[in-house]
Amino acid sequence: MSPRAASDAELEPIREAVRALCAEFPGEYWRMVDRERDYPTAFVQALTKAGFLAALIPEEYGGSGLTMSAAAAIMEEIHHAGCNGAACHAQMYTMGTVLRHGSAEQKQKYLPGIAKGELRLQAFGVTEPTSGTDTLSLRTTAVREGNSDYVVNGQKIWTSRAEHSDLMLLLARTTPREQIKKRTEGLSVFLVDMRTVKDKGLTIRPIRTMMNHATTEVFFDNMKVPAENLIGEEGKGFRYIISGMNAERILIAAECIGDAKWFIDRASAYAKERSVFGRPIGQNQGVQFPIARCYMQMRAAELMVREAAALYEAGEDCGEQANMAKQLAAEASWAAADMCVQTYGGFGFAEEFDIERKFRETRLYTVAPISTNLVLSYIAEHVLGLPRSY
Repeated sequence: MSPRAASDAELEPIREAVRALCAEFPGEYWRMVDRERDYPTAFVQALTKAGFLAALIPEEYGGSGLTMSAAAAIMEEIHHAGCNGAACHAQMYTMGTVLRHGSAEQKQKYLPGIAKGELRLQAFGVTEPTSGTDTLSLRTTAVREGNSDYVVNGQKIWTSRAEHSDLMLLLARTTPREQIKKRTEGLSVFLVDMRTVKDKGLTIRPIRTMMNHATTEVFFDNMKVPAENLIGEEGKGFRYIISGMNAERILIAAECIGDAKWFIDRASAYAKERSVFGRPIGQNQGVQFPIARCYMQMRAAELMVREAAALYEAGEDCGEQANMAKQLAAEASWAAADMCVQTYGGFGFAEEFDIERKFRETRLYTVAPISTNLVLSYIAEHVLGLPRSY
């Protein structure tokens, strides 16, 4: 029997609370932030104060102790309201590596501060310029120096929110590739306190992109990390990172569902109001049918997100469902974005309607944090048993 996902009635109070908070940050706020390429500090602080970013942190560490279904509902409602959770969503799932694999001392040292908002753990240093999503080929090294420190050298790219985070979860090679028996060995995870290493071996450079995503590239030049900040066992880091990626995929899929709903709502309302040749454009099947198709696509993806969340909550393997949820939801949100622009015509490109901003933002998720091609490769190889294609 499949695990039961939380019911709509159980999640509605959470959804209402998120909607009420987001109402305080209307389109004007997001247009200003986007125009200035600024970080939405006030919005992130409001989410933190309300406890939403600590949804998955257990109550014993000061978090809300909510389920994955509740966390997904939070992210969906943020995006359905026209806001953008990408500025802080990593705060919700990145801490999972510390929670699942950190020592008792590490959990007590960091999780309460993250839950209260006193510490931001939003930076995730994995991807590199030369390896991309081939994580096992990363070149950043961490070499043990005596008993006290590791010395880190290398570079990461697309490390979002590094300028606005206190802590970074970093994946680095601790054993040279030629000395390992399996490709998945030899990588380790560290919790880097960036407050102590800025200008002491850590350099952060912003990357300007088509959307306001606060992403960066980071450089490590003999940066020292205390040995006590090693998460779990040395050389087992790849497994620790992978175990947290299902949560990331589910939550980002939920964001995509929220985006799709926003586009569908906007297009439906405009199609009813906009009159051409003496009648609303929504009376024409050429306008009706694309909206209806996007609605069906969104609903199908939404069901997969709910299934993935329910499996995650039950502690069952959900790699297949999490990856499919992310892919289907990303495709649904992008289809809805394209449809919404088409419905609005020229007005869809005008800043004041927010469509062009959301259009740029939702396009990201067919590429990141994992591209659609890699999801297809995963399903082909690990679910269907087809030969490895690379």
